[in-house]
Amino acid sequence: MSWATFSADAPELAEAGRALIHREAIGQAFLVTIRDSSTPRIHPVYVAVRDGRLVTFADGAKRADLETDGRYALHTHIDSDQPSEFSVRGLARAVEGPLRDELVADWYFDAGSAYGVFELLVERAVFGQRPDSDAWPPVYQSWKAGPSTT
Repeated sequence: MSWATFSADAPELAEAGRALIHREAIGQAFLVTIRDSSTPRIHPVYVAVRDGRLVTFADGAKRADLETDGRYALHTHIDSDQPSEFSVRGLARAVEGPLRDELVADWYFDAGSAYGVFELLVERAVFGQRPDSDAWPPVYQSWKAGPSTT
């Protein structure tokens, strides 16, 4: 489901995740991809919540993995000043044409035609809240998409 649908279903969890993704001017996270039976790959990526969509762009192995398989997991960077964490997983789908152009029009940098733009559909989300870096374990909240009605 789209970020907008996830946000409508679990607004507090989605807002906590959005805040961690956008904790700096440039949204950053780690993207885990997999293809066939190969080992998972972990890539640092730029990511954003834009127009009700969780989007990223990719080239090289990241792009090939998302185009071939589509499964992903995304985990925010952990900062000792804000040690909470957020992760989502689901399937990625390529965004093309006018919607692609609209989503990257004022992106963090020029996502030219060499990059594939992907919407990361949200099937599961986990937020681990820690008030400070010494608090352990985090207090976890999770969410899972219900069965599709389409």
